[in-house]
Order: sequence, then C-alpha cells, then structure tokens
Amino acid sequence: MNAVLGQTGVLIGFVGAVFTISILGYGLLKHKSGVIRHGRNYSFVVLAGAILATFAMERGLLTHDFSLAYVASNNSRETPLLFTVTGMWSALQGSILLWGLVLSLYLGGLVIRTRRRPTDELPAWALLITNVVAAFFFALMLGPANPFVRISGVVPADGIGPNPLLQDHPLVAIHPPFLYLGFVGFTIPFAFALASLITNRLDEDWVTETRRWSLLAWGFLTVGIILGAWWSYQVLGWGGYWAWDPVENAALLPWLAGTAYLHSSIAQQRRGIMRVWNISLIVSAFSLTILGTFFTRSGILQSVHSFSDSTLGPFLLVFFFAAVGISLALIAWRGDGLRSSRVIAPAISRESAFFLNNVLFVLFAFVVLLGTTFPLLLQAINGAQVTVGAPYFDAFIGPIGIAILFFMGTAPLLPWQRTNRSLVQRRLVWPSVAAAIAVVVEVVERVHSPGLIFAYPMAVFAASAALRQADVHTMYGRRHKRGILRQLFSRTNGGMLVHMAVAIIALALVSSTSYGQRTSLILKPGQSSSFDGHEFTYHGIQTVVTPAKTSLEALISVDGSANYTPEVSQFGNNSEVVGTPSVRPGLVDDVYLTLDLPPNTSSGPATFGVVIQPLVSWIWIAGALMAVGAAVAAFGTKDISPLEYVEEELALKREEPEPEIPVAP
Repeated sequence: MNAVLGQTGVLIGFVGAVFTISILGYGLLKHKSGVIRHGRNYSFVVLAGAILATFAMERGLLTHDFSLAYVASNNSRETPLLFTVTGMWSALQGSILLWGLVLSLYLGGLVIRTRRRPTDELPAWALLITNVVAAFFFALMLGPANPFVRISGVVPADGIGPNPLLQDHPLVAIHPPFLYLGFVGFTIPFAFALASLITNRLDEDWVTETRRWSLLAWGFLTVGIILGAWWSYQVLGWGGYWAWDPVENAALLPWLAGTAYLHSSIAQQRRGIMRVWNISLIVSAFSLTILGTFFTRSGILQSVHSFSDSTLGPFLLVFFFAAVGISLALIAWRGDGLRSSRVIAPAISRESAFFLNNVLFVLFAFVVLLGTTFPLLLQAINGAQVTVGAPYFDAFIGPIGIAILFFMGTAPLLPWQRTNRSLVQRRLVWPSVAAAIAVVVEVVERVHSPGLIFAYPMAVFAASAALRQADVHTMYGRRHKRGILRQLFSRTNGGMLVHMAVAIIALALVSSTSYGQRTSLILKPGQSSSFDGHEFTYHGIQTVVTPAKTSLEALISVDGSANYTPEVSQFGNNSEVVGTPSVRPGLVDDVYLTLDLPPNTSSGPATFGVVIQPLVSWIWIAGALMAVGAAVAAFGTKDISPLEYVEEELALKREEPEPEIPVAP
C-alpha cells in the first residue's frame, strides 16, 4: 500500500513537472497568454505528488512497514517516535524525497506570489526553469534514488534502525530541513536570473523580484549551518563545532556565493551596475548546491556527515555541468545587453567597498572549494590519497576573514557614487574609537597572536559600524513621526543586525579556538580534580536501559553544581558504541565532558575528556540574531529616505562652489 501510494506520488510529481514545462514552453514560444496562464497551475500537481509521496513514506515509517527497503534500513520497532519521523531524511533516497517536497513548496509559493502577473513572461520562464529542476529530482526518485523499492523475499520482522549518530540528538529534526530549505531556495533566484537572460529583460527587475527569495534561502541556510555546528558540538564528542569537513564545506560554499550576491544586488538596484557579476553569483550559488549534493550523496567523500554510498554521482555531476554550461552560454549571448554605462567610481564609495567585499567572498569560496576538491582531483589523476586539513584553511581564511570584517564595517558608512571626506570621517569616528579601545585591551591583556591582534579590533569595528547605522536609521524614522518600533524593524536595520551577529561570531570563533583548553582526567568514584579554574568530582557510573538504547552514564559534578552525565551508548541492534558528551554552557565559557574510557568495574577508574572553551555559547546566540536579522531584512518595513542620504546631499552641496550670479551690464 505505502509503496503504491509513494510511487504514484512520485510519478504524479514528475508528470506534473513535464506538463508544466511543455505547456508553459509552448505558450512562451508562441506568446499565447491564455496558455501561459493555464500552464502555471500544473505546478500544483507537482506539489500534490510530492505531498502524497511524503505521506506514504512517513506512513511507512510510522507503521514500521518493513516491506519497504528504505524503512527496513532506516527504522526499527525500538526507534523513538521523533527519530522514526526524521528517518525520512536519514539516508539517500529519503533526502532526495525531502528535496522534491521542499522544491514543490517553493514552486507553489512562486505561483501564488506571481498570481497577479499570470501572463508576464519573466516569472513564467522562471516557473518553467524551476519545473525543469523539479523534473530532474523526481526523475531520480523514479530511477536510481527510488525510496519505495520493496524488499525481495521474506519481509523482516524488524529493521536495522537509523545510523546511531542520527538518533542521538533532537537537532536531527531541525538541522537537515533548514539546510534543504536553504539549498533548494536558491533555485528561485537562479531561475529568475536565467529568465531575465532569455527574455532580454536585463534591468534590475529580476533582482528586485528575487531579493526576498534570496534572503529567505540565505536565512534558512544560515540557520542550517549554525544548527549543524551545534549538532556537531553536542553529539560528536570532539569538543569542536567546525572541522573543515568536506560536507561542512559543501554547505558553506553556496552560503558564501549567496552572501556576496545579496551585497552586490544592492549596488545593482541602486546604481544599475555589477549585472554580470550578480547573475554569475546567483548561478554559482545554485550550482554549488548541486555540487554539494554530489559531494554528500554520491559516496565520493568519506565524512562523518555523509551517510550515503550510491550511484547518483554521475547524474548529479551531469546536471551540475549542464546548469553551469547553459548559464554561461546565456550570459555570453546577452553579454552586450548586460554591460552598464555606469562604472564603479570613485575608489572610495559604497559600491567600490561592496565590490571589494565580494571579491573577498569569492576568494574565500575558491579557497574552500580548492581545499575540498583537490584531494579528489589528485586521487582521480594518479590515485594518491591526501588530506587537506585545518592548517590549510586557517592559513588563508584568517586574513580573508579579517579583511571581510573591515569592509563589512566600512561599506555602510560610505556614500554612494561620490566621495565626501568630511562625511566619511564623521561616520568613522565612533567605530574607530571602539576598535582603538579593543587594541588597548589587547595590549593590557598581552595578546601576542598576529591573528588575534587584527581579528578583535576588526570585529569590534564592524559591530560598532552596524550599530551606528541602525541607530541612524531608527532615529531618522522617529524624527519623521514614524513609529520608532516600525523604523526599528526596517529592512536596513535587519541587515545591520546580521552584521552585528557576524562580528559576534568572529569574536567567539577566535576566542574559542585560541584560548580553549583540553585535558584528560582519570578519576575513581569520589575523587576530585581541578583544571582551568573548574573542579570536577566523579560520583560513579550507572547503566540506563531504554527501548531505543543501552547507556553507561558517568555522574560528575562541576564546581559543586548538579550532575552531568557523559555517556556511551549502544542503539538497538547496532553494535556500534556511540559516545555522547555532556556540556555545561555559559556566557563566559563552556565545560565539555566526554567519557573516553568507561571503568571496568563500578569502583574502578574512568577516563574523562575535558574541554574548556570561552564564548562558544555566543556562536549560537549570534546565529539566532542572524536568523532574526534575515527575517527583518526580508519582511521588515520599507526604509524611508534614510538620514545618511540627506547628510550626503547637504555635505556635497556644501563642498560645491556657489554658482556665479551674472550681473547685468
């Protein structure tokens, strides 16, 4: 029953996408508005098919229908309800189904969003292109990634259950869906970019049309990456949150391209410049999501985050090259029309700062992409196996990150188009003072690391500049009798909140990685030991048995507070033993405990790993602020003639010489 429902849903989704492509394509090529209007509605057929297939999969998981191979491999009768539901995206086929569902939801949203323009060819072409992407993923589910394959032979009485790492923390219910909402969301601006090239509507319309879509995708991906770092920190037991793992990098790459696009798109909207740059960036963001899916779903990478080994690699790689090739061909075709008569001038202006910041983001992405793909390329060429680790990334990313912080703080303070020295100096006063104070604190604290010497002042500078701009915009709204709350939640202030959050994350990253301490403690029950200003007392060990797992929990008190329970567990029928850390978060530092070696007897010694890391909690706090900032930037109130533009006008007028008044002879 579930297999039939699921395969029917997938087939409906694929046929719906093909019908939409065919009807819209005919209407667009023949310029028949009635056909275009009619063809748009078939996108809801795609959505209906995706919902039916998802319903069938979840029903199979919840009813333990082990006649489905996917359910038998990723579910068991002992699996808790939460991890039974999340089993849908715990392996390859289910994750492709999740991709299809999310893309179908975006399709429905696009049809509704553009319902008042049913015959406009720009959104119609964008809808057609999005359906092409949907058809590809539904075709995968009809072929090599079919989630509804039946078990051949005797149906097992119980299943294997999910990978132990995927049933050890509730973040598995949130992290992957947010990542997919971000990955898949970049399809919409990508489709509009190609639609603008096809229709030769190369002005700023498509950028304005897709800004909210881009912010949504970027915001979801930001939350997904932060939650992934938190999950890694809470589950894997190594005391860190980012290891430059290839799968982590695969999520970071489209985020970097999307971040660059969001900044340069402002310059295109304001000044009509950077058109080729913006189309290239959004094409890169989408293409990198496909490449990231290839990395994680082809089995080509060995990673703690990768749970799939499949034959999907060639299909995804062909689709990636097709997307890139078609996009480049369209850009070349419309090259003359994409040129703008305006230039980025002068050297000190907001658009030039945006451009330099974008160059840094692209360089950042290139470094990450090279470090991720170089081992694969080398292995393909001569079979050699090499590993590119944190030292490579840290050596390049550190200086790039510091430069990004500088331009992130400087760009909002610079005027558009023209340089005004006195105006820029006035805006730089307080951010520069804040950075100088940070330098003084470093001198007092005897900070010697070159990276820290530059990172702290630049992060403070960027945060202060964002705070200054947010204050200016808010106060300007108040002066013009616009409610202060209404102006506080303006779109510009949303962007400034994101900037402040990025600066906080930078401070937390350099602090936790530079000043973190770790050790091992061997303790018998009743013994205590001190490390890095904290006292640890081991009280003993206990066995905890639940239907899902059997765990050995150590009881430890830290600084005399409540017990913490690092543990090792065995899940269901899986023989693999998984360690789970116990973390005491704090605004100043985190105490992170792992049970590295359980005792042989209840009275014997146990070995514990201890990690003390400062300011880690601020990464998660700042991640939440970034999410709020992205939402405000997407849905906040429109900005009204911000004070900065009024200041520019007055300052530029003051610098211009008074016109000579002709005197009558």
